[in-house]
Amino acid sequence: MSTSPSSSAQAARDALAVRLSHLRKEAGLTGKALSARCGWHPAKTTRIQKAEASPSDADIRSWCAACGADDQADDLIATARAVDSMYMEWRRLHQGGMRQVQENWYALHEQTRHCRVYLSNVPPGFLQTPAFATALMNQITRFQGTPNDVAEAVAARVARSRFLYEGGHRYVVLLEESVLRYQTADPEAMRGQLRHLLAVMPLASVSLGIIPFTAQRIVWPLEAFYVHDDTMAVVETLTAEIKVTQPRELADYARAFAGLAEMAVYGDAARALIRAAIEALE
Repeated sequence: MSTSPSSSAQAARDALAVRLSHLRKEAGLTGKALSARCGWHPAKTTRIQKAEASPSDADIRSWCAACGADDQADDLIATARAVDSMYMEWRRLHQGGMRQVQENWYALHEQTRHCRVYLSNVPPGFLQTPAFATALMNQITRFQGTPNDVAEAVAARVARSRFLYEGGHRYVVLLEESVLRYQTADPEAMRGQLRHLLAVMPLASVSLGIIPFTAQRIVWPLEAFYVHDDTMAVVETLTAEIKVTQPRELADYARAFAGLAEMAVYGDAARALIRAAIEALE
């Protein structure tokens, strides 16, 4: 990854360095004193505090112990582990096409038992029809200017739908009503996609909620995110995929999801919104 100070990854490195510096200062320690307690050269402390060196798990535990802050070690370690993989630009991920990324998602979903999903733009990949996925991926490929392997990528994306029927997976999906209305594909593909949502709703593995336009907001519309087994959230922006593993941030995404779930409608009320979107197309 780039170490440019303008990158989100570098910003995360800087934030980790600042947190470690604050721990030292709150403990009333100079850099030399902390280095002595940790048993390393003061230059190492300087490099860590300037985000010029990435601390190991052992370094962080030693640092926290020296500052009397052992209770913060796990959170800081999770942050450090996530830094290098947390921010991946889509153009970099798709530099050889989209198929490999879709296969990586397949592996992640295979390992995930409980997945909470919120989307405000399109249905999740594992609920997309081939026609809808093809239209969407063609748009993304054109926008990013990356190699076109859409046919292979669509096959890899649609393959994730198998986990709706096997393996004991559970998907809780929240969609903004706008997802039903955006003309992301041609009318025929959109109708097929909306009918597919109706078809999967009875599955025991799926809970599908729709947040109506008229819902009183207690959480504002957000970027798309997937929470995998409370261990990682994957957030999708226009330019990048962001992996969140820090416990306090995961707690924020879980809290946001709970608020969004309160605004959603389910069952017959959700079906009515989907059918209304189909009727609008016809």
